[in-house]
Amino acid sequence: MKNINSFSFYNNTGTYIDIGLYKLINKMRINPQLSASYVRNSFVILFLFIGTIVKGNTFTPSIILVENAINQELVLNSHSFNTHERSTFTFLTQTEGVERGLTIIHLRANNEIEFKTFDTYGSKEDVQEFIAVISKMISTNAAIAILAHDSAAASLVGSEKDLANLGLTKLSTLKGRQAYIMHNIAGTIVEQIDDNSITHKINIPSGISSNAAYFPREVYEFTPKIDRYIAHAGGEVNGIKSTNSKNALDENYKKGFRFFELDIIETADGHLVAAHDWNMWARFTDYTGTLPPTHAQFMKEKIYGDYTTLDMEGINTWFKNHPDATLITDKINDPISFANAFVDKERLIMELFSVMAVEKASEYGIHAMISQEPLLDIKGDEVNFLKVNNVKHVALSRRIIASKKKLLLALKNADIKVYVYNVNFDPGKDEQYVHDNELGLVYGMYADKWISDMKPKN
Repeated sequence: MKNINSFSFYNNTGTYIDIGLYKLINKMRINPQLSASYVRNSFVILFLFIGTIVKGNTFTPSIILVENAINQELVLNSHSFNTHERSTFTFLTQTEGVERGLTIIHLRANNEIEFKTFDTYGSKEDVQEFIAVISKMISTNAAIAILAHDSAAASLVGSEKDLANLGLTKLSTLKGRQAYIMHNIAGTIVEQIDDNSITHKINIPSGISSNAAYFPREVYEFTPKIDRYIAHAGGEVNGIKSTNSKNALDENYKKGFRFFELDIIETADGHLVAAHDWNMWARFTDYTGTLPPTHAQFMKEKIYGDYTTLDMEGINTWFKNHPDATLITDKINDPISFANAFVDKERLIMELFSVMAVEKASEYGIHAMISQEPLLDIKGDEVNFLKVNNVKHVALSRRIIASKKKLLLALKNADIKVYVYNVNFDPGKDEQYVHDNELGLVYGMYADKWISDMKPKN
């Protein structure tokens, strides 16, 4: 039995995640005047369940929250494309960011919720699925909320009558780049539209009794392998991310990584070096001179005063001394010049940012990883293009997983390995979350830190 002074929620693989009492104590320390009321309204009784942890991917996001709390509410934040802000919803203490389109949130008994996002901007199939499931939910009086993110209306064209017949009259008139929310928590449909943003708080009644599940889990089994994990910018070193330093390579090699990403950019005098971008490098080093620096200036500086920067000589020396390590590049889009400069072309995978660069890499036998933008810009059969050009790796943002399931399955079936980035960009979406919920549908991830589940079982 876990300590009841810790607040836990279960994700949809049955894994519990501790938030912990320290947050409560910290708020009390920062604002003693709020401590008494905060304690009175925040302590919870936890009911812990034994769940089976499935090592695979769950495509449809789902959270189970269990708490006996006061003043429970659901907060919807819908932002249109015009605001360039992430739309979210918050239930109890957990906030979830949502993707482009319409997200249905279903409230169930015992303070459980499930949700799913439908890409109603880019997919007619998603629109059909959305209408089918929302029709069923409304007909069974399910307690639901809907929020739009980004541009949600383009593929709704032609479905206006179906939406109006469901009582979603404002949704049937939704224009591109508008914010939208809906809920039926009080027994009647409430809708709002705004050109920019909507924030709406809903008090949740205690009498919700339905245990129905509308978004069944889809689990994708996978075998743990070391090549599923790429140390992002060399990996985290002493809690610091994106250093692209020799120290990061050393520390993360010891932890178990064998695939290492480095950002490759040019100095003022044309030397290739490892740094995310010059502004970040200047912040890391307290450099105040002209950007970009010369090669000599770059090599003179230490990151945070401690960590050693890398030029091509340093990169080649490190990989020569670690013959089982593979380099994945970012930023640079000239496959021939970099491959010629690197110590071992067979241990090199280059993320490339144009179709022309991918084709050039293919011609010269360089292992290419096509980036998200050129992949999604391909007209016609993306998988066939990758096969023709012998591309076996893809880099995509994990933020588009929900809207690109069909493409991801096609890539998986073609034995093309998809690695997702934007790990740790959204609250709660860290290495453990991606490992437990998204690997299997995608092959691997760019990880800042090593977690124990990355170690192969054999």
